[in-house]
Amino acid sequence: MSQTQPETTTLLILGASGDLTKRLLLPGLGSLLAVETQRRVHVVGADRADLAPEEWAETVRAALTSTGAPADVVEEIVSGTEYVRADLLVPEELDALLTRAGEHAVLYFALPPAVSVRVCELLEQRGVSGQTRLALEKPFGTDLPSASAFNEQLLRVVDENRIHRIDHFLGLSTVLNLLGVRFANRLLQPVWSSEHIEKVVISYDEDLALEGRAGYYDKAGALVDMIQSHLLQVLAFFAMEAPASLEEDEVRSLKAQVLRATTVWGGDPVTASRRARYTRGNLGERVVPDYVAEEGVDPALDTETLAEIVVGIDNSRWRGTPFVLRSGKALGATAKRIEVVFRAPTHVPAGLHGQDVPDRLVLELKPAEMVLSLSINAEGDPFDLEQKELRATLGESRMLPYGEVLGRILDADPLLSIRGDVAEDCWRIVEPVLTAWREDRVPMQEYAAGSAGPAGWGVVPERLPERG
Repeated sequence: MSQTQPETTTLLILGASGDLTKRLLLPGLGSLLAVETQRRVHVVGADRADLAPEEWAETVRAALTSTGAPADVVEEIVSGTEYVRADLLVPEELDALLTRAGEHAVLYFALPPAVSVRVCELLEQRGVSGQTRLALEKPFGTDLPSASAFNEQLLRVVDENRIHRIDHFLGLSTVLNLLGVRFANRLLQPVWSSEHIEKVVISYDEDLALEGRAGYYDKAGALVDMIQSHLLQVLAFFAMEAPASLEEDEVRSLKAQVLRATTVWGGDPVTASRRARYTRGNLGERVVPDYVAEEGVDPALDTETLAEIVVGIDNSRWRGTPFVLRSGKALGATAKRIEVVFRAPTHVPAGLHGQDVPDRLVLELKPAEMVLSLSINAEGDPFDLEQKELRATLGESRMLPYGEVLGRILDADPLLSIRGDVAEDCWRIVEPVLTAWREDRVPMQEYAAGSAGPAGWGVVPERLPERG
């Protein structure tokens, strides 16, 4: 449970006129305030755009109200909120903003990465208070060298525990529920290893197409947008060792330990990765054009809309178990889940017969649900076997993922934030794949919008050699 802060914390949103503020950040704050009504937050927006005070106040009011924050709490926030028209790259204007924010401030960078770097250079020159925290949206760099350089720059402004690299997937209830499913469960805890688990598939398939996001997505693609960041974070939570406590240093160190041991399966990005792009098709009643015909798309970038990579974790718990990470857009059905495929039993008595289907555990990310599929005796002939599903609804989110993450930031707790070495390791893991794709060593496949994607995906290439 988040701890109440006695001081009012200023949430200074840099780049406040952008879509992210209205669509994700302010609703996340509203969902936090709906649960923790005692919080005192002073919201200040800053950007180059001209926004009238009334327009900004109404933006804040509508976003907070939409997620259930009490009317009196909303009005208290709105009555004190400010919008400042400022060029963040002008030292004097940035200085005035920071002076206005005060010492207990979270600087939230809702800015393009290149602008964030330049603002941090100015912050280094100016200096900030010992209570100032930096909150940064992904991407954290565009490759490993740029991520490393950005981390070095950030550390010249504040120390690591005051840097909150945001990944809202860490606020998803299912990801947080992994802690209970894994570590407080006598049934599953002993089988959470390569001895019992044959394969893990972490997928985030969407039935949405580009939806006007070409400005960002066409330069990132499915691999960078989802796998390099979100899905590797889910993998780290899934595969880490048991922490003694949920103190941020311990949990984040165990996640880092997993990712340091993670590499492309078999060391071969060509056999361990696939990419594809959607073509004209139907999503429900809507006709979706070829991706390359979407507004704002540059065909020369050769951007994929569906990506899959297979990685392995080279440690004693997970060596020999492939992790398949997949995400794509404009697919016929959503699949936002962690699927655990168990190995076959070491012995099945002669005379029991049925379908040769492995037992599975599925953790649905949205909605939060757990499905355990087991082989048991079928109805009728007691010697036939069939799969039966046991379903359970997991704990619903008490607030939006952005609310969970933002609450930790306001409490100066980096538990749900990405550490600098982890941000760099995520680039290291996918860099061989990105290189192989740039060199066109992995063919770009195609699939019709609204379909299930190309055939033959999800097949794991040759296993890693066993230890001698």
